[in-house]
Amino acid sequence: MLPALSRPGRRRVLQGSAAAVVAVGLLLWWLVPFGSRSPAGNIDFSTGVRTGVYQRYGELLQQALASDLPDVHVNLRTSQGSQQNLQRLADGISDFTIATADSVDKFRKDNRPGADRLRGCARLYDDYVQLVVPQDSPVRSVADLRGKRVAVGQDGSGVRLLADRLLPAAGLNPQKDITSIPAGIDTMPDLLRNKQIDAFFWSGGLPTNAVLKLSEAYPIRLVPLADLVSALHKADGSTGYYRAATMPADAYPKAQRGVPVPTIAVANLLVTTDRTNAALTEGFTRTVINSRDRIGREVHAAQLVDLRTAIYTDPLPLHDGARDYYRSVKP
Repeated sequence: MLPALSRPGRRRVLQGSAAAVVAVGLLLWWLVPFGSRSPAGNIDFSTGVRTGVYQRYGELLQQALASDLPDVHVNLRTSQGSQQNLQRLADGISDFTIATADSVDKFRKDNRPGADRLRGCARLYDDYVQLVVPQDSPVRSVADLRGKRVAVGQDGSGVRLLADRLLPAAGLNPQKDITSIPAGIDTMPDLLRNKQIDAFFWSGGLPTNAVLKLSEAYPIRLVPLADLVSALHKADGSTGYYRAATMPADAYPKAQRGVPVPTIAVANLLVTTDRTNAALTEGFTRTVINSRDRIGREVHAAQLVDLRTAIYTDPLPLHDGARDYYRSVKP
């Protein structure tokens, strides 16, 4: 029979056992990544019309997310554009979307239900406003659209919001001075080619594939718009969201014939809500920034996504997860 331990001996054994348990616990903590499990689940990403830049960008981002966040399944949901996208977020139908800064500003100023829950993830690329007419059209300015049939975008689109602001800025009443056609970029080119409309407004990244294909099959021209920036600022007060910009001469080579076009630009934002998990939002934002070059090879506008400016999501506050990402990559 082994001799019984003295009371000091038993105390040393117990202390040694406790130390061993602590050591094993620390080892397990080091080896097992508690709390760092990759985000998982299904998310809904609201994009745009099937032939627009939002949709193609979403398709390519979906592929990048499948690699970076393999346990997250991304469902793409087409839409009419920015305003409908924001409504889906506010209603809890979608988790992420892209929307123009002016649409976000209007959604908030209108005090739409759920607007206070919107959060920014990244400033992406700029949309360029494009007024497209046949090459031989007499229209040389927005004011010349009086009496014309003009496609102005569908309800719920950022294009409609812009058209409804640009026309009054040029002295036209959208309800009285033109025949407004509620069409999107998926049907606008065919309507113009078939002479069912005289012009259409579009706002998108450069080049927008639907406009590019139209320019290669049908003679079109882009009408300058930059002279309306000041009038837009006075009418709406959105000085921070509309700016004068120039479409490069090679955006639509056959339409522009080597001539740059002065126009108006507005930033696109990646948007979510305060309901979205911080780890998921951090991973989503990281993929958006890291996939810029891959996506940019097919969606040229995505090449303009820049880490230095992505953090500026005005008028929205940053989501906590997006803020965590920007802090993690800060020099």
